[in-house]
Amino acid sequence: MSSGRHTIAYSASPLLASRTPVWRSRFVLALLALAFAGLAGRAVYVQLLGNDFFQKQGEARFARNIELPASRGRVLDRNGLILASSVPAYGIWADGADVNNPQLGQLAKLLDMSKTALTERIKRSADGFVYLKRQVDEPTRERIKALNITGVSDTKEYKRQYPEAQAAAHVVGFTNIENKGIEGIELAFNTQLSGHSGSRRVLKDRMGSIIEDLRDVIPPVNGKDIQLSIDSKVQFFAYDQLRNAVQLHNAKSGSAVVLDAQSGEVLALANYPSYDPSARQNLSGDTLRNRSITDTFEPGSTMKPFVVALALDSGVVTPQTRFETAPGYINIGRHRISDSHEHGVLTVSEIVEKSSNVGTVKISMELPAQAMWQTFTQVGIGQKPVIPFPGAASGRLRNYESWRPVEKATMSYGYGLSASVFQLAHAYTVFARNGDIAPLTMLKTNGPVAGIPVFSPQVAAQVRTMLALATGDEGTAPKAQTLGYSVAGKTGTARKVEGKGYANKYRAFFVGYAPADKPKIVVAVMIDEPRKGQFYGGLVAAPVFSQTVQNTLRIMGLQPDQTVRPNINAVGVEESF
Repeated sequence: MSSGRHTIAYSASPLLASRTPVWRSRFVLALLALAFAGLAGRAVYVQLLGNDFFQKQGEARFARNIELPASRGRVLDRNGLILASSVPAYGIWADGADVNNPQLGQLAKLLDMSKTALTERIKRSADGFVYLKRQVDEPTRERIKALNITGVSDTKEYKRQYPEAQAAAHVVGFTNIENKGIEGIELAFNTQLSGHSGSRRVLKDRMGSIIEDLRDVIPPVNGKDIQLSIDSKVQFFAYDQLRNAVQLHNAKSGSAVVLDAQSGEVLALANYPSYDPSARQNLSGDTLRNRSITDTFEPGSTMKPFVVALALDSGVVTPQTRFETAPGYINIGRHRISDSHEHGVLTVSEIVEKSSNVGTVKISMELPAQAMWQTFTQVGIGQKPVIPFPGAASGRLRNYESWRPVEKATMSYGYGLSASVFQLAHAYTVFARNGDIAPLTMLKTNGPVAGIPVFSPQVAAQVRTMLALATGDEGTAPKAQTLGYSVAGKTGTARKVEGKGYANKYRAFFVGYAPADKPKIVVAVMIDEPRKGQFYGGLVAAPVFSQTVQNTLRIMGLQPDQTVRPNINAVGVEESF
């Protein structure tokens, strides 16, 4: 009896019961073996034979070299006060960032850019690394990181700061965005200050996060500090007095140099107008120029003491030798050389005291041109200053063989040759010392240095006495007198050359030292083109000398060498050109 169920015997299926051909199974097995062999071969090629290629391709997409910047060395004054230093900052950059990110508007505000400008920069990042902004401070960097914009990151760098700002700008100079020296000490000592950057090779994911280091980190080597001979307080006071004088006389510019006469150290190099080295936008070359070193000019009557010293040293004259200067002028060929007014008979000492052109020319007529040229050369006129400072000018001093009689005469009172304020200050160390000229330095040293002899100690002492008379009540610069300290020096007033002749424009000078008997410092001051009536060195430049000397000696802790009395306020004192 049937139960109604049908039993299916699957093993009885003709398909299953049929024998599979052996070649087909072997073919399938061969295909599988061939596939595995291909994969194994590809693996061998990728991992071994073509490894360098694929490694480079992977690194090109995800590996990055991160520069580890070195901290630039500090620039210090002689007392260890900071004139330039580096503080941490950050460079914000993009690498394949999304131009459609909704946070770009906020990022643009933080970077102080327009959204359009930022978008254009980010588009360029599709081809690789692009800086968005350099030297961003820490708070701004943290706000940018909080935006969490894919492809935007930062790298550590340094920003230069200059605490003394305008007062020391022409000394210290500044660096560019890459922290390389561009002007001043920053340029002159760039190699020592820079150090060496380190590096880090890392692997990043597509979000810009660092996954691992690909090699050992090369640490940066920080730059070395440079300690200058500059005294930041002396520098500030010199700059401040210079600024006041330029503004008072509506002058074009001014420069001042302060030297330690015994050690040869430069204590101050001041110029006005100046600039802020931390804000360098729209600066011109004229503003950046360190006029005290780079600008040269005819130094006028400040050259007279060297002619007198040469005559004394040669035995041609004594301090009491008398010369007739009447009627107030002397003719050399077709040329007339005049004094500001007639003085009559003057001794050599009085010629310096009254700054007589006629008397100086008559002394020079007793001297060989070669001897004058050699003396000027020995004190540095026409010679490039031996200091590590960019742009230091040599000035001009033609060879004596080409001098005509009138040129020899005019050179005796400072026309026909040129020098910088720095060169004049250096030259006067020969009187502040015992007849030898000191080598100068911008770096701090210890104690006195040996100089190069130019005049005998006796002659140097005689000229010091004459230069003290020039700052006395009957001299050309009573306004150079300083409260508590004796001073000595020489005025100078030179007309400016314009075109083929001289214009009614002037430079006013005063170069001197203090204390008068035992000089410690030399100070040179130049005011260019005073335009408020007064233009003589004794009226325009000497007061700057007076205040600079007083402040400098007080800062140096030098005790006054004379009874304190009020400054003499002479009006209408004139001097010769």
